[in-house]
Amino acid sequence: MSIARLTVRVQPGARAAGLVGRRADGALALRVTAPALEGRANRAVEELLAERLGLRRSQVKVARGETSRTKQVEFEGVTQDTLDRRLALALGAAGETS
Repeated sequence: MSIARLTVRVQPGARAAGLVGRRADGALALRVTAPALEGRANRAVEELLAERLGLRRSQVKVARGETSRTKQVEFEGVTQDTLDRRLALALGAAGETS
């Protein structure tokens, strides 16, 4: 089974959830409305990425950085190339920069 990985930088407690774009270090910046409390922001990150990338929620998992703004997210059953293409489409469709 293939697993793709993505580094994300999260802004919890934002007014609106969404993908912001790529940072200079290559990480994906995103915002979630959930607070960084009791894992709520992590679940919101997983839900947002699953929705925007057309994946099932069960395929997306915060693997590292549970208490940090910078997180490593794993995508089960997706190749890195497929993940990169879907991410580029999601960023372009929302008018976000990549």
